[in-house]
Amino acid sequence: MLLHQKLIHPDINGIVGAAGHHSKILIGDGNYPASSTLGPNAELISLNLMPGVVTCSQVLEALLSAVPIEAANTMGIPDDDPYAKFGPPPVWAEYEKLIADAGLDVKFESIPKWDFYEAVRSPDLVLTI
Repeated sequence: MLLHQKLIHPDINGIVGAAGHHSKILIGDGNYPASSTLGPNAELISLNLMPGVVTCSQVLEALLSAVPIEAANTMGIPDDDPYAKFGPPPVWAEYEKLIADAGLDVKFESIPKWDFYEAVRSPDLVLTI
């Protein structure tokens, strides 16, 4: 079958194809502790080949070509984190642009860091990339 979307990874296509409404997908960067935070129903697919390859933005772009997202969250940056003084990471604006370019009216909502870790352990999480 010829796919008419950017997402061609067979395992990811299978997981998102089997997922239902309100299922969640986590896109984590290379520093995300996926092995210790994987939810009970989540599959882990590692795409990291080397630093910066594959980027989270590229993963999001591919997913947006295949599934309509209903919500988007980021892990909040605690006020006492050294990076907090710089404001939101610039890549968040890139994610928002990708979502807008996909024709979706979805705004990012930040979840406080430790609440985020709880949220990703939810049975609703079906895929961690």
